[in-house]
Amino acid sequence: MDTAPASGWAYLGVSVNNAVYTLNAFRPNRRNKLLFGWSFFASWITIELAPYLLVLQMLTTALFIRKGALRTTPGKVGMVLTLGSWAGMAATIRQSYAARQEVRDALRDLAEVDPSDPLPIRWERRIQFARAGGRALRMDIVRPDVADVPGQPRPALVQVHGGGWVLGFKDRQGQLLMRQMASKGWVCCNVDYRLSPAATFPDHLVDVKRAIAWVREHAEELGVDPAFIAITGGSAGGHLTALAALTANQERFQPGFERADTSVAAAVPFYGVFDFTNRNGVWPPDTQRQFLGPWVMKSDPDEAAEQWEAASPIDQVHGAAPPFFVIHGDKDVLAPVEDARTFVEELRAVSTQPVYYLELKGAQHAFETFTSVRANAVVDSAARFLQAVFDAYLTGPEAEATPAEVVEAVEGRLGSDLADEAADPTAPSADDADPDPAADAPAPV
Repeated sequence: MDTAPASGWAYLGVSVNNAVYTLNAFRPNRRNKLLFGWSFFASWITIELAPYLLVLQMLTTALFIRKGALRTTPGKVGMVLTLGSWAGMAATIRQSYAARQEVRDALRDLAEVDPSDPLPIRWERRIQFARAGGRALRMDIVRPDVADVPGQPRPALVQVHGGGWVLGFKDRQGQLLMRQMASKGWVCCNVDYRLSPAATFPDHLVDVKRAIAWVREHAEELGVDPAFIAITGGSAGGHLTALAALTANQERFQPGFERADTSVAAAVPFYGVFDFTNRNGVWPPDTQRQFLGPWVMKSDPDEAAEQWEAASPIDQVHGAAPPFFVIHGDKDVLAPVEDARTFVEELRAVSTQPVYYLELKGAQHAFETFTSVRANAVVDSAARFLQAVFDAYLTGPEAEATPAEVVEAVEGRLGSDLADEAADPTAPSADDADPDPAADAPAPV
């Protein structure tokens, strides 16, 4: 019995499905409530797993060819669609490889990370650092598994998980960066915080600050330098990373530990949320009224404008902000890239410290979840930035430096262009790519 007609129609159906997924990867939907969730997950999987999907489609095509699909008109149409899908995935793979050049462009003023052999590392799990809202808050610590050197405390890194402020697990995010930094001598802490809807903003931020204060208070036993604690996180964790860095020692966010030092030496938000007020009008429909309002903020944005501005990193920028490295994908539908661009522009306009920005072409939200060329390049770039800031700290004055002293501190390691920017905060950043802003309850960020 000739199976070619049936296989031809089946191959056409498979080809149409594959072509739709590939097209969605280039133009993910963020306006249609019904398609929003599917569009995000479909584009995320297609973009980040493109090499594996390309191989799978080739094997599937070979199987249909053996069954005679190409002897039929539907099969031939399917082959044309498949070739188009392959071309699209090849372009996506090429964009992933281009991340290495994007990193070089964004961090052209920074020295490369020391390629010395990595140190062995060890984990310490579920260490309680506070109690809040009737529950224990814990952190996991990964550190070099070598003896500490007396008089040479290590830099610390606090990692904040994402999950739309409503879910997420500390032990499933930030692992690539934490392992790399620990192998280079850092002490890294992956921290818990209370989640909504039980928690209401600023509970999430308060808990992150509790973690920073705890690390500083226990610096001696951890073997870390209390004057150098950096912070990083992705998505909702990127939002809390930016806010924690910009609201250091603000008593309104430190109930019960108002006098604790919660300052950080550097911040690296991955695909963070920088604006709750939606001033750029780029959020998915009804994000505020159907998700952020009832679940996270427990207030109306029109009736509690000050509270929503307090939750927006864009509204918290100031000249004394620590060095920032903002990382974002231009296909992000959960945390629109336009807000990241605005945040970087606003921060560069006032900060006396370097503000780096890495925008990844073709990258979706949570792009570094899967190990890939792009994920490895971006994690390496974050490590490079953090190490450069720490090296500048070791060779220069401490955080209370005047602008002239900042120039001296960063001149050798961060480059003369950035030193000039530190001396004149109104001058445009030398590494500013001059980005051009882009001409349903949402899935958790």
